[in-house]
Amino acid sequence: MIENMQKEATKKMVIIKKRNLIFLLIVALLVGSGFTTLLYNQKLDTSNGVTISKQDYDAYKKMEGKYAKLEQLTSYIEDNYYVPVDETQLEEGLYKGLFYGVGDPYSAYLNKEEYNELLIATTGEYSGIGVTIVPDSKGFINVIAPIDDSPAAKAGIKSGDKILKVDDKEYTADTIDAAVSAMRGAKGSKVSITILRNGEVNSFDMRRATIVTKTIKSEIKDGNIGYLRITSFEEKTAEDFAKALRDMEVKGVDGLVIDLRDNPGGLVEISVNIADMLLDSGTVTYTEDRKGEKTYYKSKEGKTSLPYVVLVNGGSASSSEILAAAIKDNHGGKLVGTTTFGKGIIQEINELPNGDAMKLTVMQYFSPKGNVIHGKGIQPDVSISLEESDFTDGVLTNDRQLQKAMELLIKK
Repeated sequence: MIENMQKEATKKMVIIKKRNLIFLLIVALLVGSGFTTLLYNQKLDTSNGVTISKQDYDAYKKMEGKYAKLEQLTSYIEDNYYVPVDETQLEEGLYKGLFYGVGDPYSAYLNKEEYNELLIATTGEYSGIGVTIVPDSKGFINVIAPIDDSPAAKAGIKSGDKILKVDDKEYTADTIDAAVSAMRGAKGSKVSITILRNGEVNSFDMRRATIVTKTIKSEIKDGNIGYLRITSFEEKTAEDFAKALRDMEVKGVDGLVIDLRDNPGGLVEISVNIADMLLDSGTVTYTEDRKGEKTYYKSKEGKTSLPYVVLVNGGSASSSEILAAAIKDNHGGKLVGTTTFGKGIIQEINELPNGDAMKLTVMQYFSPKGNVIHGKGIQPDVSISLEESDFTDGVLTNDRQLQKAMELLIKK
């Protein structure tokens, strides 16, 4: 019996030493290049023979206590949950909980499947209903905008709708990635979406379709007014916009309406490139991180000679707001419509060796004049809303915002 006790004591010592080593490695990694400098402080000798500074030792003890609690909780679950737990899922839950603790709906830990879904949504075509969504601060899945000509748009899904269920299964902001997966599926397959709108709950039945985003649409309206709609900011959007703009210039239109309504955003650099075509030299936007470091994005001299008006609404978000704010602050053209969505923060996505990824908000961007966009949006120069009476069976038949924009250009 004494021999068994000695073996058990020896085993515990080995575990403790290994644990100490792990925490010391963590401390060293966290301190990084500043570690050697800290060694000049008062030194303490730990039981495993590694000499570290008092400051590092205190940090190590703090971390040891933090992770000891985590180990206790993990052990409790593994020992007492009524069925064996999946260790991989439990570990993933720890990571997701860490990002959830930030309190930012745009920051998250993504497993491999969720990360791949994100890549599909931003880099290629997919089969689904065609709607851009974000989690909101109240725990709902908020519709920024349906994609033009998508099943969601044809069914009558609108900006500001809250998605409650997909095929009768409930989803919230915390399960938005699962909701995205549920809305995708084979082309032609049926799906039912339950939404909350103005206090009323309604269901919309539709069939999934292949979603291919055409980011630039152009036509010439009555009165020789050109119309360019930007549906999102993707890799080829600036190139396509330049071609469409040049075509309008060659055809000699008298003015241009640029429609950013229900544009959920996309690549920041693309919106900056488009701003460069519409503005002379100046600041388009600037970003600032937690350290106060600012990065400025500039436009160069030389812009279109066409007068233009920009349409915005509550579905205009992110990169759309960068472009709209740049135009407003630099007096490039009038903004017509309603206040924009108000997403003025940027997420950085880092892929991990195992195929998972981290998505973290790392900075926010501001208008050229330093106005905060996030949570506030951009006020139009001319406020005008669309009414229910402007729609027939969910289709906009009386576009008073577009009419006002054209009126401003014709007067010029």
